[in-house]
Amino acid sequence: MNKALFDYIKNSPSPFHAVAYTVKLLESDGFTRLDESKPWEMEAGKGYYVTRNGSSVIAFRAPQKDFVGFMMTASHCDSPTFKIKENAELSDPNFVRLSVERYGGMICSTWMDRPLSVAGRAIVKTQNGAQMKLVDIEEPCALIPNVAIHMNRTANDGMKFNPAVDMLPLFAQGEEKGSFKKRIAKAAGVEEADIITTDLFVYNVQEGIEWNGYISAPRLDDLQCGFSALTAFRNAEKSESVPVYCLFDNEEVGSTTKQGAASTFLADVLERISACAGLTVSEHKAKIASSFLVSCDNAHAVHPNHPEYQDKNHAVYMNKGIVIKYNASQKYTSDGVSSAIFQLVCNKAGAPFQLYANRADMAGGGTLGNIANTQVSLNTVDIGLPQVAMHSAYETAGAKDTKSCVDALTVFYSSALKISGDGIYELV
Repeated sequence: MNKALFDYIKNSPSPFHAVAYTVKLLESDGFTRLDESKPWEMEAGKGYYVTRNGSSVIAFRAPQKDFVGFMMTASHCDSPTFKIKENAELSDPNFVRLSVERYGGMICSTWMDRPLSVAGRAIVKTQNGAQMKLVDIEEPCALIPNVAIHMNRTANDGMKFNPAVDMLPLFAQGEEKGSFKKRIAKAAGVEEADIITTDLFVYNVQEGIEWNGYISAPRLDDLQCGFSALTAFRNAEKSESVPVYCLFDNEEVGSTTKQGAASTFLADVLERISACAGLTVSEHKAKIASSFLVSCDNAHAVHPNHPEYQDKNHAVYMNKGIVIKYNASQKYTSDGVSSAIFQLVCNKAGAPFQLYANRADMAGGGTLGNIANTQVSLNTVDIGLPQVAMHSAYETAGAKDTKSCVDALTVFYSSALKISGDGIYELV
């Protein structure tokens, strides 16, 4: 299971690659692409997917008209990193550095003295317009060097990093000015003059490893959940519900983009599914009321050196199972109903689970669930897999937990949720 996870991460150095690789796996299962800009026609029981911006994807199986509701998961494919600016090179007689800005809230120190590469997309000229080309240099081509302890004697006393000064990747020697765009053109398989613009990111090239009961890899947050949900979606048995898999971009910067969880992407897709099944607007809303969303985004495990950061009654550990996340301010959407339903799923799957809440004096981060709920209002639970060093360039989690998540979500996707008006919830 973890080897397949590492392969998924390796093939997903940017959100564009994550979606492209996800699509490749879906197409190997017989899923068919739909185009948002064209009318949709579907065959009941057949698998379909639709992408937006090349960096978000939603997949589903077309229903019969009498389906119960939608059983959905949502994860994200972006991670904290450094985005390369349009005028990419900062050149002088001695060095070529890359002009970057922070994307998301990374732990800056973990990006230093580490071989890095570049991936994303290039928008290139065609005879009649433009098209997107994936870009991945693949091999190490940049590094953010630390300052020697001899020149910064307080380096071990706590550092404040200036992203405009300290975090600029070294790319080449001064005489190689202009070489960056040449490398991008080569990676895209196009002429340099044909590149109009780019969306490029730095990434850690180190591959995932399993060691002493743990796994370590780049981008575990949130590709571990994205992979687990996708695997469950592909393995699930048919049920009375419509299974829907969502992988969104831009969670790390707030989700407020046309392809983020705050967009109309999910709502648009669900409405079009119901329309193709011949449902009226009223019938569609009834289906939404009997639907369920699992927001899947990794969680904070107890740190072995700093257990004091956890709430004592809600401490969660690596290799102890899926984490159900609570927050009174609704940064997480789990409530009594949604948590109870998901606990039933876990029990049915034989998958262990844990309950998490932040310390009352420590603010936590947000995630997809409450954001997606502003567009499609339905029962939602927030879960994740426990990890340490979240938002590091190299993160660590439990070796057993991926399988637990896959097992639970396979049962989830193979089920339907029947809700009656008096508050009775039946999982079938």
